[in-house]
Amino acid sequence: MSDRTTARNLLEQGGTTYAAQAGIKLENKPAPLYRLLVLSVLLSTRIKADIAVAAARELAEFGTPEKMRNATWQQRVDALGRAHYVRYDESTATALGEGAQLLLDEYGGDLRKLRDDDVRAMQRRLREVPRMGPVGVHIFCREAQAVWPELRPYLDKKALQGAEKVGLPTDPRRLAELVADDDLARLAAALVRVELEKDLREKVSA
Repeated sequence: MSDRTTARNLLEQGGTTYAAQAGIKLENKPAPLYRLLVLSVLLSTRIKADIAVAAARELAEFGTPEKMRNATWQQRVDALGRAHYVRYDESTATALGEGAQLLLDEYGGDLRKLRDDDVRAMQRRLREVPRMGPVGVHIFCREAQAVWPELRPYLDKKALQGAEKVGLPTDPRRLAELVADDDLARLAAALVRVELEKDLREKVSA
């Protein structure tokens, strides 16, 4: 099987991003970018991805920094609870409120002002968001590359481990050549899934 065929199989069978799962139509606009940030914060904790995605859906009603800040702490806790995001619900509800205020203070609530051609500088700014860990930063950047070309190709260690498991190159630029630029975020998502899900690995390699 050629590398391009494997990459195509990956896109078909595992190329759904976390944002798409959470019902976020990702565009280079403040609201969807903020919702992706919230999702990345939720995925930063040691909790199942499906629960974090469900929690992001529940929090969609607070889909801008202003709405998140203005929501009561209890409203945020309740939204997390409906998704069974219960181990970290209270501390995360606090962090989301603090993060919304930070974004309003530093960037006027518009994450596009956080963009930078220096990816490391962008990562450092993302880490300033409360509860945003290294995992969340990688998730945000993997998915934001769909609308922020300066991030491409963003294929972190977990994605490259997935590539190795299905026999694809582990050099990000060589991997990027296998798909269209618009599909890089989906390829990254699929490669991470391959690393996490043995069944998908076997389907893609079949």
